[in-house]
Amino acid sequence: MNIMRIKPKQGHVDTEIADALVLLHCEGEGLAKDDAALLDQALGGALRELLQSKEFEGKANEVVLFHTHGKIPAKRLILVGLGKKSNLGLDQFRQAMGHAVKRVRSTKSHAFAVALPSLTPRDCSLLDVAQAMAEGAILGSYQFTTYRSDAPTNKELKAMTVLTPHKSELGQISEGIRRGVATAEATVFVRDLSNHPSNVMTPTRIAHEAKVVAKETGISLKILEQKDMEVLGMGALLGVAKGSHEPPKFIILQYHGAKKKDERPVVLVGKTITFDTGGISLKPSENMEQMKADMTGGAEVLATIRAAARLKLPLNLISILPVAENMPGGRAMRPGDVVKTLSGKTVEVQNTDAEGRLILSDGLAYATRFKPAALIDIATLTGACVVALGQFAIGMFGTETRLKEAIRQAGLRAGERVWEMPLWEDYFEQLRSDVADMRNIGGRGGGMITAALFLSKFVGDCPWVHLDIASTDWSERERAYIPKGPTGIGTRLLIQFLVNRSLLTV
Repeated sequence: MNIMRIKPKQGHVDTEIADALVLLHCEGEGLAKDDAALLDQALGGALRELLQSKEFEGKANEVVLFHTHGKIPAKRLILVGLGKKSNLGLDQFRQAMGHAVKRVRSTKSHAFAVALPSLTPRDCSLLDVAQAMAEGAILGSYQFTTYRSDAPTNKELKAMTVLTPHKSELGQISEGIRRGVATAEATVFVRDLSNHPSNVMTPTRIAHEAKVVAKETGISLKILEQKDMEVLGMGALLGVAKGSHEPPKFIILQYHGAKKKDERPVVLVGKTITFDTGGISLKPSENMEQMKADMTGGAEVLATIRAAARLKLPLNLISILPVAENMPGGRAMRPGDVVKTLSGKTVEVQNTDAEGRLILSDGLAYATRFKPAALIDIATLTGACVVALGQFAIGMFGTETRLKEAIRQAGLRAGERVWEMPLWEDYFEQLRSDVADMRNIGGRGGGMITAALFLSKFVGDCPWVHLDIASTDWSERERAYIPKGPTGIGTRLLIQFLVNRSLLTV
């Protein structure tokens, strides 16, 4: 997908030449302010009539298209509701722009303008609003048509102009757009990688994508092949990969952005299973096609390090991707097998479909070698997360209060919220094995918790957070700026966390 060009401009809505002009409006607000009043006057009171007749009320995500018939230079006016002013947050702007771009595209327009609203949510700046608007527009226009022979070639939106009458605001708007484009671009990248079928997005293809990312300024790359992993003793990752003809990869990308080169890095580890059949513990066939997106965590840490480089964030960052395909076969790992992890701990594999925690155990153990200031893993780890949290929250576990709070705040700002779950040692009773240090499943009760507790045994004393995105990585229906299928949720959360952390060091 080509990313829409977005630029700020000093200008007035009643004189802007455009195929479509978008105006965002809060429910219950009158027309006494700025853009709405200018347009209403130019249109002979037509907006006031719409509000009085309640054809448009400004309710959240309400959309009305109005043909201007030459009364202003813009051919069409698209009104989009933000909901009540008291409920206004950054995600309302993302959602409004997501709906707006779909309506603009339906008019077959390739470019449009949008007036920057004069209202800003509490504790937010114009920069934040501009960023949210850019994210909503790009993410709302997302389409994956690579394998469609009948895909329309002329329906892409190519450009968006953000209008403000005040020259003094252009700097903030420009920086907000820069951040919004970078974060949305990263999410689009994740969606694309997750949408490709697994006969295309193999471990080898993931390694190729990492090589492309490594061309960004400040990023270096190291790829461990199967023989390297054997020498190191990554028995858990190798065990998962045994049933597949696709060779596993272990990918390490490093971004050097901190002024002090020896500054301790943030390390991200992403589960990267390019297809998950469940192995010998074979999954049911229903919805198994969605398992092409079981590499979402890895795609997100790959996209995040690319965004950090493009934003030139002043920190050191490492992204680690343990990559494998989980397949049944004559060489596949069996229930009851024991594997020795990189850390030296042994694991009895009682279910080969609990493979994500196995590859992450080696990924996390390797990550501790960098002595991270913060260690974060992100993974489509457990079906139990879906049962516990549904589709609107990411499950969070962690060992340090400040790191968890920083992640929580970043999630609120990004509109990708987390919900903390307990990481109590009591649950480890369910993971005790008669033949090894631990087993890889703990029974049905508290499945999300026992999975996280398993991972906690491989992070040492590093400040650590685990994010289970199994509840949010796939959407069964299209929403404002979230498509049906792979969502990329978690990407903007990670980037916002890094942006917030960078601001603290400036």
